[in-house]
Amino acid sequence: MNEQQLSQIRWYFTGFVTITIWALLVGQYFNGGVPSHHLLQRADMPEISNWWGGVLLPVLAWFALGRIHQRIINNNEPNYPRAIIVGFIGALIYGGIFSASFAYGNSEITSILLPGILVLSLFFKLYKEECALGVILSMSFVFGAVLPTVFALVVGVVSALIYHIVHFIYSRASLWLMKPKNN
Repeated sequence: MNEQQLSQIRWYFTGFVTITIWALLVGQYFNGGVPSHHLLQRADMPEISNWWGGVLLPVLAWFALGRIHQRIINNNEPNYPRAIIVGFIGALIYGGIFSASFAYGNSEITSILLPGILVLSLFFKLYKEECALGVILSMSFVFGAVLPTVFALVVGVVSALIYHIVHFIYSRASLWLMKPKNN
């Protein structure tokens, strides 16, 4: 895939995200108003309007796709790597289930999904741009754009630490175990 094709994908995807979020915001505006969300669901904390999503989501999509495309170019990939697409769709589904369970009051599911991210980060690189973008986009319909962005940043840092520390320990332990014994 050449740079021109990657650039077209970036423009089309960012345009799709922009049109989708603005259609949602306009629809909310004419049907009772654009909601706002308190940090940590506490009324004494600041309130953040969903209007911020109209700017934040297109910028995040543009930035994330730029980083993904740079990774593809640097690795000289002929097509979009399957791992990027699977990571994005998996994060979309995960964030969608999390958002739906929260919106419908299924606290049992959300209480499983939240620590589940930490378990998944043992095996997968959840800190990659495609995962963060997928989670942010899918959670934005319920929580607005700012709170999922903060959530994705925190989860990204924690999952990167978990993934790299565990894999470092595993590689060192396997080297130590495989070392020939001298009598």
